[in-house]
Amino acid sequence: MPPSSNVTNQAQPYGSYGYPGMQSAYRQGPASHTDASPSHDLYGQSNYQQYSQVSLQLEQKSVCLFVVWKPSLPSLQPFPSLSELSAALGGLSGVPELEVEALRPINLLQERNLLPPRPLEAPEPNLSPDLKKVNCSPQTFRCTLTSIPQTQALLNKARLPLGLLLHPFRDLQLPVITSNTIVRCRSCRTYINPFVTFLDQRRWKCNLCYRVNDVPDEFMYNPVTRSYGEPHKRPEVQNSTVEFIASSDYMLRPPQPAVYLFVLDVSHNAVEAGYLKYFCDSLLENLDKLPGDSRTRVGFLTFDSTIHFYNLQEGLSQPQMLVVSDIDDVFIPSHDSLMVNLKESNELVKDLLKSLPALFSQSRETHSALGPALQAAFKLMSPTGGRITVFQTQLPTLGAGKLQSREDPNQRSSSKGAHHLGPATDFYKKLALDCSGQQIGVDLFLLSSQYADLASLACISRYSAGSVFYYPSFHYIHNPAQLEKFQRDLERYLTRKIGFEAVMRIRCTKGLSIHTFHGNFFVRSTDLLSLANVNPDSAFAVQMSVEDSLADSSLACFQAALLYTSSKGKRRIRVHTLCLPVVSQLSDVYAGADVQAITCLLANMAIDRSLSSSLSDARDALVNAVVDLVSAYKSNVSNLQQSGLVLPAAMRLFPLYILALLKQKALRTGTSTRLDERVFAMCEFKTQPLQQLMRMVHPDLYRLDNISDQGALHLNDTVVPQPHLLHLSAERLSRDGAFLMDCGNVSSAGMKFREIFISSCLYFSRLCLLTIYFFFSFNAFFLPSCRDDASAKATLFQHLVEDRSEWASSYHEFLQHIQQQVSK
Repeated sequence: MPPSSNVTNQAQPYGSYGYPGMQSAYRQGPASHTDASPSHDLYGQSNYQQYSQVSLQLEQKSVCLFVVWKPSLPSLQPFPSLSELSAALGGLSGVPELEVEALRPINLLQERNLLPPRPLEAPEPNLSPDLKKVNCSPQTFRCTLTSIPQTQALLNKARLPLGLLLHPFRDLQLPVITSNTIVRCRSCRTYINPFVTFLDQRRWKCNLCYRVNDVPDEFMYNPVTRSYGEPHKRPEVQNSTVEFIASSDYMLRPPQPAVYLFVLDVSHNAVEAGYLKYFCDSLLENLDKLPGDSRTRVGFLTFDSTIHFYNLQEGLSQPQMLVVSDIDDVFIPSHDSLMVNLKESNELVKDLLKSLPALFSQSRETHSALGPALQAAFKLMSPTGGRITVFQTQLPTLGAGKLQSREDPNQRSSSKGAHHLGPATDFYKKLALDCSGQQIGVDLFLLSSQYADLASLACISRYSAGSVFYYPSFHYIHNPAQLEKFQRDLERYLTRKIGFEAVMRIRCTKGLSIHTFHGNFFVRSTDLLSLANVNPDSAFAVQMSVEDSLADSSLACFQAALLYTSSKGKRRIRVHTLCLPVVSQLSDVYAGADVQAITCLLANMAIDRSLSSSLSDARDALVNAVVDLVSAYKSNVSNLQQSGLVLPAAMRLFPLYILALLKQKALRTGTSTRLDERVFAMCEFKTQPLQQLMRMVHPDLYRLDNISDQGALHLNDTVVPQPHLLHLSAERLSRDGAFLMDCGNVSSAGMKFREIFISSCLYFSRLCLLTIYFFFSFNAFFLPSCRDDASAKATLFQHLVEDRSEWASSYHEFLQHIQQQVSK
């Protein structure tokens, strides 16, 4: 809905984004009840066990809601031909048919059903077939623009951000290369890759700085084909993602072992929450699955108002507790016996885990000395580096880093934005930087039923390249959904691969520059990120600009090199290289726009703006991004006098995604949002890979009871139906249907479907049903009815981003507001 007339604040442009200040900014306020305009549906590894009833334990909610759907379709006005559009945009540079389709102008106020039938895929760069074949996967390396503007002026004209989204350590199978010589450019140190040019057998030209380099003799031999004299067929030149076994030249010290320290809150609050037993059970079950080798070391530290260390030295008959009560001057009672070899002290570790829950079950100590416990953990881990895992259940109340409540419950629903999004103290940031310097990453599990100032606590992970997990209202009895999620997250956390003492550098073609990073890390230099730990579930984003004209280049390349120590103590270098065409026409820029990557980059930028300025300023700037794009597109096709809200097909979902962002916990206003939950949502925006983040922002909704074989996949003689995506509107739900919503990592609940429902309504076998679960994701589950489940209903309606709510406008109203702003 349009903002009230007394709104006068303007959002300043995002840094280097080049947005001009817009007129009145959009704010989501209570929906108007005087205008009853219809809601427009404009966009349109689970275990499966057989019982007498089929129990489906999956991670997301698919809901049948009792709503009647009565759509009415407006008449469509004719649009210009593609030849007219091409002329208006300055001509097409021989782009293929898919890119021509991406330029098709769409009036968002008239056309409905703009969602594709399947989840949106990354646009394919306009490259030759040979380059496409070897280019980096968009799941690993993705650019907001798959056609790089030749100049900054052209980029500014398009009003689109230029940036990269990177998921460098994700789980994948990749070539591992062992060689005495790792071939790199002598000037810019780029690793040889599929996009270099071989001038002859003895010389190659760097694709980033264009220096001509010699081919080493060893590189003339191809270990795969066992042939000599064909350097262009080496695996490094045939794969855009490779991993090298690094030599001693890439080591400042011998590779460290896998070292894990668990820091556990055992205060009365923690005992009441009941997490400790489930942590101990999970670690016992997965102890042998911890990434590592024969050198792996572990340690445990518990705390309330004092700090408790545990002597697990081999040869003891049972673990020994050592208590340090002086939290103002923390010391380590014994270094050698507190961090022990897991293989040698395995039985003592298991004994400790079995006894810990009972040891503190009667605790009445209500204070929490988290800061001193972290100081002790830092001292304990400094000699080796490694990973500290912290479990906290309340606001720290004693010693260094103690905090006081800053949340005003009466302001949770404020339409003016949120306060106290930044830390109350720099203690946790400073300690995190100290940890990063000693190659220590800190991961935080916050299991709290009350405000715990996550804005301050999260700094310990943000600046040490750690992860944050948050379970609001956690209680092992009263909140089984959060308990189940905690158990599932913890199992993944304990067993997923890990890299230690890592650094990552991103290089790009001469003329391009990187100026802002997003994620959890410490920036060691202009293009070097320090990552004490790296895990396969974290992603990064970078903003870029065009410093010098790329007129002499037909291709632009980006390379990310991650140097890390594996859990087996091997020094490795993982290299990803992405190649994109350079274009001089605005039409090509629009045709190659990646709307999901743009949305994710803007989400990162909005979080930074919320912290550096204000939440309302960040929201305004997001809306301005839509207004700017519509205005730029309209002005550059000025000879096509079209009324309405027109965008190229490639960006048709952009306003919807921005509205969905504005309705997320991280950025929403006008509805009750706990401060810690808002801050955690912001943390997720900064660290989640694109696919996960987009499912959080705009979930995938399917109807399952009317699936047919039309468009089905045929895999190994099995027919796998492919349901179409539905718009996130209550209009698309009905009383007699079965729906599945895939919205990423959310609280889960197990619901049951009777076999008769499956056989009579879903019309396919259990085997096919299992296949479909796997096809959607590991994060989906069914809810047959939410009539009597207020919590499920509230969760569902939060995801129906196209609909009007008491605190936010509908998608149609948002489009009308954008049109008003463009017309000013």
